[in-house]
Amino acid sequence: MLKIAVIGAGRIGHVHARSVAAHPDAELVLASDPFGDAAENLAKEYGARFTKDADEVFADPDVDAVIIGSPTDLHLGQLIAAAKAGKAVLCEKPIALEVAKVDQVQAELDKINTPVMFGFNRRFDPSFAAAVDAAKSGKIGTVEQVTIISRDPAAPPAQYLTGSGGIFCDMTIHDFDMARHILGDVVEVSAFGQNFNADIKAIGDFDAAVIVLRSSTGAIATITNDRACAPGYDQRLEIHGTSGSVSIDNVRPTTLRLNNSEVTAAQQPYLDFFLERYADAYSRELSAFIKAVSTGEKPNPGIEDAVAALRLADAATVSAHEGHAVSLV
Repeated sequence: MLKIAVIGAGRIGHVHARSVAAHPDAELVLASDPFGDAAENLAKEYGARFTKDADEVFADPDVDAVIIGSPTDLHLGQLIAAAKAGKAVLCEKPIALEVAKVDQVQAELDKINTPVMFGFNRRFDPSFAAAVDAAKSGKIGTVEQVTIISRDPAAPPAQYLTGSGGIFCDMTIHDFDMARHILGDVVEVSAFGQNFNADIKAIGDFDAAVIVLRSSTGAIATITNDRACAPGYDQRLEIHGTSGSVSIDNVRPTTLRLNNSEVTAAQQPYLDFFLERYADAYSRELSAFIKAVSTGEKPNPGIEDAVAALRLADAATVSAHEGHAVSLV
């Protein structure tokens, strides 16, 4: 039984706590959050202890592993502190707000010998995983093109976005990891930012973007993002190869199709948000983490994957603001 603490009792902390509580090989023993009664409320829901001080998590001998769901600017410090205390770590993305912050502590990251896994949960979604497996097993030949579409139903508040690192760090980071997961090394990034939301434009960020990635093999990935999508949480993927293609569509509450005098084959809107769309992915992600910790396997995705995705986010930010492609070689 892996005894787990959750740092951060916000929305993502509740997602992870729910997954831990439902897992037969895990137990939530401690919740931490410095704000108000957030930690206490989360802990009470699952019969755990609580603290407002994350340092108490790292010092607690009853904690085997830590899930970090705190604000991004705290990820690096808490990750390193947990690892130094001998705790396994499952850390939410991104690893930091900018690569320069990672470079400053690279020597400490290199010394980590406890398991560290990053929460790129789409790798564990059954549909995404099946598509990637089909491509990697050669069922569609050599991969030539990848298309990733990720649109949120509505933009978060501008107040949140000011500390998010921008759309490429906060939102596209999942798509960067998925593109790398399929294509391998990316050597060039071209990004085009769009502004349709005046509040987001006012803080110097984009609310929509199209990104083109060129891999070392010559394969191309195109990523389309938007902070707003009227039908719901739009999550699609296509992988095209020399002998075929594979694609996944959006998930809806049911498979119902309505036919009448006004519409044909009408379906329900997409699932509303990531909490519903990726519920299975979070559960499978936790299982993969527990397996890695218990068997001594290297967790995947790990620190190197998190840093590589952040480098793509940095490159996309430069490309979008300066209007030119950015080479990574």
